[in-house]
Amino acid sequence: MKISYDSEIDALYIRLVEGKHDCRTLQLTDEIALNIGENELLVGIEILDATEVLGAGNVPNVVLENISFTVA
Repeated sequence: MKISYDSEIDALYIRLVEGKHDCRTLQLTDEIALNIGENELLVGIEILDATEVLGAGNVPNVVLENISFTVA
């Protein structure tokens, strides 16, 4: 997973699956869109006006539970 923020356009992108994917976009609200790949795989989440949506620039805590990973 990779989370990136572009301060010039105030957009946050959460990439859940690495690599190139042909996706369709499912617009949930004016600010939030999901990128859906083959077999309904959720590839990424885009949040526009991120500082407003996330609460005046406060990024919420991220908690990973029951996930094992290897540091490269």
